[in-house]
Amino acid sequence: MSEKQRQLHLNLFVSPMGHHEAAWRHPESNLDQLLDFSLYQRLAAKAEAAKLDSLFFADRVATSPNAVRNGATSGYEPLTLLSALAVVTKRIGLIATVSTSFNEPFNLARRFASLDHLSRGRAGWNIITSGTDAEAQNFNYEQIPEHTARYDRAREFLDVATKLWDSWEDDALVRDKEAGIFADSSKVHELNHKGDHFSVKGPLNISRGPQGRPLLVQAGSSQNGRQFAAEHAEAIFTAQQTFEEAESFYKDMKQRAAQLNRLPEHIVILPGICPIIGRTEEEAKEKEAKLIELSNPAHSLLMLSNRIGYDLTGYPLDGPMPQLPAQEVRGHQSRTHLIVEMAHRENLTLRQLLERLAGGRGHRTITGTPQQIVDVMEHWFKNGAADGFNIMPQLMAGGLEDFLDLIVPELQRRGLFRTEYTGTTLRDHYELPYPGSQFAEARHSAEETKEFSA
Repeated sequence: MSEKQRQLHLNLFVSPMGHHEAAWRHPESNLDQLLDFSLYQRLAAKAEAAKLDSLFFADRVATSPNAVRNGATSGYEPLTLLSALAVVTKRIGLIATVSTSFNEPFNLARRFASLDHLSRGRAGWNIITSGTDAEAQNFNYEQIPEHTARYDRAREFLDVATKLWDSWEDDALVRDKEAGIFADSSKVHELNHKGDHFSVKGPLNISRGPQGRPLLVQAGSSQNGRQFAAEHAEAIFTAQQTFEEAESFYKDMKQRAAQLNRLPEHIVILPGICPIIGRTEEEAKEKEAKLIELSNPAHSLLMLSNRIGYDLTGYPLDGPMPQLPAQEVRGHQSRTHLIVEMAHRENLTLRQLLERLAGGRGHRTITGTPQQIVDVMEHWFKNGAADGFNIMPQLMAGGLEDFLDLIVPELQRRGLFRTEYTGTTLRDHYELPYPGSQFAEARHSAEETKEFSA
């Protein structure tokens, strides 16, 4: 695709009240709608009307009494919610976060194949390994397994899930009523997988989805995470604070993909941005100040401690971010590194750091006018730092409308974003190829070898 024709991709990271920690306290937030499906239906309809590529739901499988007191709950299980949204949307992609640490490949592969069928080809899986002891303790662990061990399990998990999706070839369904043949058994394959973590016979008990496999998304930026993404991811959600960091990450991931004989354009890199939009700079800054005013620093410090896996609650808020002993940090390593680097680079106190993180947990906050925000997006997109963006409104009530009504039209005016969908599946939106079944490829190869030998 030429540079003139190239357009960016936009994913909406849905958080019902907004991504700022204090969004739930804002006067515009209606807490009665937190578990009201009609809220999610309206958000999805607005995003689809603006022709966004996809919706994305994060997930965390733990909470605590302190977290609940301050509004931090996970809400709906993503695959359940997206199955409902599949019925009331037609084109927008549907991406769910599911952990490889606390699931089994067969169940997960079946659920995603079901979503892909229900949505007619719009399913995506954000692959995470999870990173907190609190989550692990809900699944028979005393603490979260070590980082490398989590990725070892994730690799085998994905290998098994992929084989399960591929276990039905595309043309396996015959549906011949007269002959009494529903499916061609030679095109439905057992896996007989036996590995370090899983033993799975297969095949999957649902036929191949419209996309073949769901779109594979990954969000880790540690060395393990980067290598895993280079091997498997088709889209990457990432957090970068500066253009230079984003450019370096983008270049590294494209090079890693090429070294693995993958086409670099088959990995779509989407940094997260947390916009606060005003028709003037002053209006945008007033909106940001209101959210900061509603923040609870003690709760924010507790949440940061949980995220990085190191207790910061005993440190003074107006003192510096302490140096963290690497061997004691068991949580999300890439995000921890980003947070610590930002704090030390900018000489932030803990209080200042918490204010910076409150709006997006390490993702880039952009406060300004539509033109200013689009200028940043265009610069990153055109200069090798992004293929698009993961949009994270700090306040969903009003903030999403600001983005869709003010930012998207400006992107379209500059020729940077679509005005209509050109395909029907999530892979179509991200301009990614349909993956063939590995079993079909092996069978065809064997048939060709047999014919050649004959």
